[in-house]
Amino acid sequence: MKRALITGVTGQDGLYLSELLISKGYEVYGLVRGQNNPKLGLLAATVPEVRVLTGDLMDMSSLLRALHAAEPDEVYNLGAISFVAYSWENAHLTTDVTGKGVLNLLEAVRLYSRDDLTRVRFYQASSSEMFGKVQEVPQRETTLLWPRSPYGVAKVFGHHMTINYRESYGLHASSGILFNHESPRRGPEFVTRKVSQAVARIRLGLQDRIALGNIDAKRDWGFAGDYVEAMWRMLQQPHGDDYVVATGSTHSIRDLLEVAFTHAGLDDWQRYVVQDERFMRPAEVDLLVGDPSKARSVLGWEPTVSFDELVRMMVDHDLIEQRALAGV
Repeated sequence: MKRALITGVTGQDGLYLSELLISKGYEVYGLVRGQNNPKLGLLAATVPEVRVLTGDLMDMSSLLRALHAAEPDEVYNLGAISFVAYSWENAHLTTDVTGKGVLNLLEAVRLYSRDDLTRVRFYQASSSEMFGKVQEVPQRETTLLWPRSPYGVAKVFGHHMTINYRESYGLHASSGILFNHESPRRGPEFVTRKVSQAVARIRLGLQDRIALGNIDAKRDWGFAGDYVEAMWRMLQQPHGDDYVVATGSTHSIRDLLEVAFTHAGLDDWQRYVVQDERFMRPAEVDLLVGDPSKARSVLGWEPTVSFDELVRMMVDHDLIEQRALAGV
C-alpha cells in the first residue's frame, strides 16, 4: 500500500486528491495547521479515511515529525494562502506560507530522505498567477514568469525552489502549473463560487444583486476533480518535471455570469450585477489561458468537464445548499 502526505488537505484540491488516492488504494495522511481548524469537520465527513497530522509549513520541525509519522512515498504540497486579493493585504504572511513554506517542506523532505533521495516523490502546487503580465498566449511551461500579485510572486519562489531541489539534489520533484480550477467545494471568496452562490440566493429571493470587480478578466477554468488526476500522474513518471494543467480555452467573467444566471432561469444578468471598486485588483491579470500539450502527451491527461458543465454543476449545488440553509 502506497502512502501519501497532503498539505492543504482541507481545501478543494486536498479533498478531491484524497478521494482519488484512497480510491487507488493509498493510505493518506493530511497535514492540518492547529487542532481547531474549522474545516476538520468537512474533512472527516467527506474523506473519513484520511489520517490527520498537525503541522505548520512555517515550522520545519513539525514537517519532519509529520514525515516520520506518515512515512510517505509521495508528498503533495497544496498548502498555501491562496486567495489572491488577500495577498495584497497580507503580503508578508503570504510570502512566508506560500513561498517560504515550500522551501521548508522541500528541505524537510531532503533531510528525511537523505539516505535515499529518490524515496519520496514531491508535488508542488504552482499557479497560472505566476504568468501575471503574460508574455505569450497561450502560456506554456517555458513562458517567462511575470507575477502581478504578492501571491504570484510567492508562487514563483516556490516553483523555482522546487526546480532547484530537483536539479541540485536529484529529488523527484514536480510542479503542476495549474490554471483556474473550480468546483462546488471552492471557497465562497473566489469569484466562481461567489457567482454561483449569489445566483442561487437571487433565484430563491434571498438577495437582490452581486457586487464584482473586473468582469472583463478572462481565465482558463477547469474542474478541480480533473486537475488532481494530473497531479497524481506527475508523480508516477520516472522523473520529476513541470507541467501546465489547463483546458486551453478561455472565458470571461461575463461568460460565467451568462451561463450561471441562464441556468438558474434568470434572464438579463446585468440587472443583478454591479461593479465595485473594492474588488478591483491593484495590478490586474487580464488574460490567462494555458497550453496543456505537454500534460496531454506525457501524462495522457485530458479534462473531462467543460466550462458550461462546471458552472451548471456549481449553481445546482448552491441551489440545493442555499435552499436547505434557508429552509425554503
